[in-house]
Amino acid sequence: MPRILFLGDIVGHPGRSAVCAQLAKLRQEWAVDLVIANGENAAGGAGIHAGIASDLLAAGVDAITLGDHCWDQRGFTQEIDGIERLCRPANLPSQCPGRSFLTVTAPDGFRLGVFTVLGRQFMKISSDDPFACAERLIEEHRREVDGFLVEVHAETTAEKIAFGWFLDGRVGLVVGTHTHVPTADGRILPRGTAYITDVGMCGPFEGVLGRSVEPVVARFIDGLPRKFTVATGDVRLCGVLVDLEPRRGLATRFERVEHPVSPAQEG
Repeated sequence: MPRILFLGDIVGHPGRSAVCAQLAKLRQEWAVDLVIANGENAAGGAGIHAGIASDLLAAGVDAITLGDHCWDQRGFTQEIDGIERLCRPANLPSQCPGRSFLTVTAPDGFRLGVFTVLGRQFMKISSDDPFACAERLIEEHRREVDGFLVEVHAETTAEKIAFGWFLDGRVGLVVGTHTHVPTADGRILPRGTAYITDVGMCGPFEGVLGRSVEPVVARFIDGLPRKFTVATGDVRLCGVLVDLEPRRGLATRFERVEHPVSPAQEG
């Protein structure tokens, strides 16, 4: 029975260093078969580049997903096609570079289809209908894979929850990302899809969504622009562990995980 670990948004150097330092041990300790991680904030808190993607893949991440910050790093549009185990949101305009769907294979041969969709409520990036996009990709790839992991990278809880119900019974796991705060609604829906509105982030919790406290608080007070540097304290790796039944690809077990990382463990 394949066990999937999904890690929430990796934020800056603290987040990616902790993932790289801890993942091999956690894979063994938690008996993980496949690791999927959102890397869209891995480079200074905004975007990713090929070097960081290579480090994460070498550390044991099997596939990297992205979100609305996927183009924030200069030159990444020229790099993305060369990174085989990384996919950008599938409902971006079709002319965007990069893969929209990945298949990763567990040691026992279980084939997991992976894709991300962006929500459309309060998001500052153009995207197509995530519901129609998911419907299309599931139909296109259902004969090639044994199960699906679908990430919904969205701002509102209602949109993510509706998306989970929309896919219940058709995919093994629907994970919400983007808001960086773990939610308490993780469960297996009635037809067998594991769901959570937000898995949280891999990064510093002694901050505001991974950014240093002082400039963010000051911005809320006076509205003046400031540089939001990545915070450093209280680094945690947040995600979910899900067991999938291999014949139907639906969930049999769900667990939210939150692993604290001491400064000495960050690497």
